[in-house]
Amino acid sequence: MKFNKRGTIGAVILLGAFIVALTYALPNPKTAIPGAQAAPNNSSTGLLVGLGPYAVADVAEQVGPSVVYIEVEYKAQERTTTWNPWSGSIFDFWFGTPEPSLPSTGSVSQGSGFIFSDDGMILTNQHVVDNSQNIKEIRVWVEGRDEPYIAELLGSDYLLDLAVLKIDAKEKLVAAKLGDSDASRVGEFVVAIGNPYGKDFDHTVTIGVLSAKGRQIDIPDTDRQTYRTYSNLMQTDAAINPGNSGGPLLNLAGEVIGINTAVRASGQGIGFAIPINVAKEVVNDLIEKGQVTRPWIGISYGNVTQEIADYYGLDKVEGVFISEVLRDTPAAKAGLQPGDIIRSVDGVEIKNTDDFAKITSTMKPGDKLNFIVERFTRSGARTASVLVVVGTRPQDQ
Repeated sequence: MKFNKRGTIGAVILLGAFIVALTYALPNPKTAIPGAQAAPNNSSTGLLVGLGPYAVADVAEQVGPSVVYIEVEYKAQERTTTWNPWSGSIFDFWFGTPEPSLPSTGSVSQGSGFIFSDDGMILTNQHVVDNSQNIKEIRVWVEGRDEPYIAELLGSDYLLDLAVLKIDAKEKLVAAKLGDSDASRVGEFVVAIGNPYGKDFDHTVTIGVLSAKGRQIDIPDTDRQTYRTYSNLMQTDAAINPGNSGGPLLNLAGEVIGINTAVRASGQGIGFAIPINVAKEVVNDLIEKGQVTRPWIGISYGNVTQEIADYYGLDKVEGVFISEVLRDTPAAKAGLQPGDIIRSVDGVEIKNTDDFAKITSTMKPGDKLNFIVERFTRSGARTASVLVVVGTRPQDQ
């Protein structure tokens, strides 16, 4: 093939223009800012601007020193049974299977956590330090240190599956920055850091997206012969495994937006994390009081249905029906009974559970609430006034 002089010059100009266009089209890793958001752009190239090839590496480098490996040793012969989370359960906890108790040694469980204040405060899952009355020792390994710290369990909460540990370090530790889980968006990139399957794989970094928010799951709790219910969880497809429990789920700004908690064993890339905003609301209670203080009456209830109204011969399908009064609770001590229909509380008319929830949402331990209930006996219906002193909800209720 032959080119004349004019054609050769044109080809050179065209090639140069193509190279310049390609250079401007591709993102420049030298100027990329980790965590920066790209300006709105309908093109696929525009969506990548600002991400950079080292965004995840920067997050891992920044937060890695804050992530710790937790090993919990229990007293010998105190934990005589173990639960294998891979034997038939739909959802698995991630701290692995403790070994059976032996005469000379106790069982050991493991998990992850992260330092959230430079004086040695650590957030993790409650199930990592479960059965706290039988704990012999909690050992915490910090990156760059050959020997573990011995940690103190400051507080834990079963319902939220959160716990706070404290280690005493002579130097200031690297603390992870807590983000805003409410501001997180489904589809954004997230990074998980933890210790899957123990210390041999410590500080494993994985990446995925925030798959969904507001998930609810139930996990078997064989120790208590019940299910542990989680609500409002964040779902991610970042790879997580047993041992990741308590580790951070991070955005690309290096902020903790979740605490890794559970994984669906029968799925591929279906993991769950507790929103960090939930932890921020209760962390002071865990540190100062050792538990989350919740007001409690001790009843199960629901709306009055047409069937209940027909059975009792009520004129209106209104009120809140008490189906159960738990033993040794404020409600039981005050004299509320199963079958009572709540008509008012402190002078506020109660037509349904929404009305009742508005009242109870503002109550505090020690408050005195005057319940007016309609009570049905063999001799007929009567109105009773019951004064209930609000108590504190037990950890396992």
